Amino acid sequence: MDLAIGLLLPFLGTTLGSAMVFFMRQEMNKLLEKLLLGFASGVMIAASVFSLLIPSIDMALEQNKIAYIPAAVGFMGGMLFLLILDSLIPHIHLDSEKPEGVPAKIKKSTMLVLAVTLHNIPEGMAVGVTFAGALIGNTGITMAGAIALALGIAIQNFPEGAIISMPLCSRGVSKKQSFFYGTLSGIVEPIGAVLTILLAQILVPVLPYFLSFAAGAMIYVVVEELIPESQNGEHSNIGTIGVAVGFVLMMVLDVALG
Repeated sequence: MDLAIGLLLPFLGTTLGSAMVFFMRQEMNKLLEKLLLGFASGVMIAASVFSLLIPSIDMALEQNKIAYIPAAVGFMGGMLFLLILDSLIPHIHLDSEKPEGVPAKIKKSTMLVLAVTLHNIPEGMAVGVTFAGALIGNTGITMAGAIALALGIAIQNFPEGAIISMPLCSRGVSKKQSFFYGTLSGIVEPIGAVLTILLAQILVPVLPYFLSFAAGAMIYVVVEELIPESQNGEHSNIGTIGVAVGFVLMMVLDVALG
């Protein structure tokens, strides 16, 4: 039951956030958007450090490995993985009109959804690998710690869901369709989590690499997309405040529940 709840929590956060489109007037306030983007960045940075990299190092020590090698190799692998996906998948960022990835004749609204879906992949991996560690046992990862990560991801997915559905509505997409697209962008998380659990249970010795791989993928998203968008234009300090709040909240969740 705990596993099912934990795997679905992030998706629930995205769904509830996407539902905010039904309460919007015309478009999201730019200051609020910056705050939410910064908040999501802070949560993902803290989750990468406290829920993924530190457990990766601790687990490597328990396996009598050189502590920093799995963390370093996995982290760079995760960054490279997202870099490749970012280069291949056609998508467009929130405040941009220039598509990225392989050129394709796709609607802007679809590419906006693909952009969010792209950075939901590492979040699903992160949740999956921590639950895998908790299920395997003797990894230093507790079920409470895995649920803390899932809860933190769910909290930051709430504003992310709103950030995808509201701009779509502002671009002329109906509220129902905007909600559907926002929700759809989050479905990759439970799918990615389940696949990661299955792989991690088969490859127990490389679990430290899995943890740091997910961390690298998440940090790529933060540096490539979330922070630049939160700092774009005026009032960039609002985004910075969001980062601080998100980081502290995720750190407290991990330490208190982990």
